[in-house]
Amino acid sequence: MNNKVVFGLYNAFAERDFATLRFNFRGVGRSQGSYDRGEGELSDAASALDWMQTINPNARSVWVAGFSFGAWIGMQLLMRRPEIESFISVAPPANMLDFNFLAPCPASGQIIHGETDEIVPEPFVAKLVNKLSNQRGIKIDYHVVPGASHFFGDHIDILTDHVEEYLDLALHQRPVQMALAG
Repeated sequence: MNNKVVFGLYNAFAERDFATLRFNFRGVGRSQGSYDRGEGELSDAASALDWMQTINPNARSVWVAGFSFGAWIGMQLLMRRPEIESFISVAPPANMLDFNFLAPCPASGQIIHGETDEIVPEPFVAKLVNKLSNQRGIKIDYHVVPGASHFFGDHIDILTDHVEEYLDLALHQRPVQMALAG
């Protein structure tokens, strides 16, 4: 939760008056538990969303944002929670984890990836974006950040600029009050 990408996502939402939560999955940092192949982590994300909704009962909509493994979990949460209106996925691990559950994808969103990502080669993410974009009514705002690695290093400002532009456009189109970043 303290890496630059997650922190950048958190700030982009918080600066736009979203009720925003960032958290570590089980076994990461000081979090209790151990890695559960995505099953427990999805449960963690759902519990975090439940908690956010109890303290923000009047939120008109919900967004989810995630980085790498968190992008995969966020997209699974999107499929299970109809109140999630949109998503931002950064460096989704489309070469390592199965994203076929996104058929049909219930919401449009943004995907950002580093051109020189050494963990998730860009062609795998481009294929995922193409698959989602070909679904009826789904629009994916896709950005490849030139020269950026998986963790975006010196390119974090470009990443956050893309996120902020997308959020600003969305805020002009519809009211948004809550986001979950992981």
